[in-house]
Amino acid sequence: MPNNSLRTWIEISQGALKHNGGVFRRLIGPKCRLMAVVKSNAYGHGLFDFSFAAERFGADWFGVDSIVEAEHLREAGLKKPILVLGLTLKDKIESARKNNISLTVADFPSLENLTAVKKGTPKLKIHLKIDTGMHRQGFFVSEIPAVIKILKKKLPAVEIEGVYTHFASAKNPAFPFETLRQMGEFKKAIALLEAAGFRRLIKHAAATAGTIIFPQSHFDMVRIGIGLYGLWPSKETQAAFEREFQLKSVLSWKTIVGQIKKLPKNSRIGYDLTEAVKRDSRVAILPIGYWHGFPRLLSSVGKVLIKGKEAKVLGRVSMDMISVDITGIKNAKTGDEAVLIGRDVRGEISADDLAFLTDTTSYEIVTRLNPLMKRIMTK
Repeated sequence: MPNNSLRTWIEISQGALKHNGGVFRRLIGPKCRLMAVVKSNAYGHGLFDFSFAAERFGADWFGVDSIVEAEHLREAGLKKPILVLGLTLKDKIESARKNNISLTVADFPSLENLTAVKKGTPKLKIHLKIDTGMHRQGFFVSEIPAVIKILKKKLPAVEIEGVYTHFASAKNPAFPFETLRQMGEFKKAIALLEAAGFRRLIKHAAATAGTIIFPQSHFDMVRIGIGLYGLWPSKETQAAFEREFQLKSVLSWKTIVGQIKKLPKNSRIGYDLTEAVKRDSRVAILPIGYWHGFPRLLSSVGKVLIKGKEAKVLGRVSMDMISVDITGIKNAKTGDEAVLIGRDVRGEISADDLAFLTDTTSYEIVTRLNPLMKRIMTK
């Protein structure tokens, strides 16, 4: 426990981050840029400390969802290039120009909004998003000629810095066909832009899975999100590549044993009394709940680690508390550390473990961790 003032906290391992960054740097080589995707509070890891650590360990670019995140990073002193991956409203465009923040432009209304950009230094930088098959953000390849016409005639104060796409199903190496098709569509868009004179664009397509599985998708830059945090994008990717390299989980989440009580056999516990203990039991009350990011779906099925042993969740996960069975952990006492995500002396609970029990993904588990919880950088 870092100090006596915290009931729960998150630890961020700089060593694991450095290791993961090194893995992806080796995969892409020295000439390809590496974008650290730090959207959604750096996937729950803490936007500021994680971003500056990633900068120290060699990230070339940073990707965020909103310009608000980008503005905060600039105010905090981050100097590296930042790309806003999500929608930017018209009233925020001038802020992007002044703060040297690159924007994604993915539809004609957003493109028309740029006609109001004032001439100045620096120019507003944009990356065009191409929809090659995910059918979310982006221009269709067939729309590129119309995009080029607007770029050339109406946007003298705008610099087209990059062009990119996003793969819909790159996570399973056994089924590469859709990703290869999307790459082909992306190359068509690139060819149209280059033929129109836009020849110095930063081209990027691959996120974590694409970077690992499809070397031909690296282009000029890759966007590494989940892998930088030490989590695999899918079980299929992990099974195919974990013998070649290891990813190290960056995040651990811990709390303390707040109270211990003894309950006789058949005592029911928690809201709606959904579970009864099957023996005379020792129960630990931990001061975290679904408000903190411990899913309610872990009621009666989740586990935590105390002194290297698993302690099962009893009854409902409450907003701010859970109860766990410590009958088999004889030396557990009030104030002991409990691991919710991470390693203990003899065991580990991963974000993937929680995701499996709650029918979701590790992405959702970590991004839902309450941003008010203290993040502590460790070696």
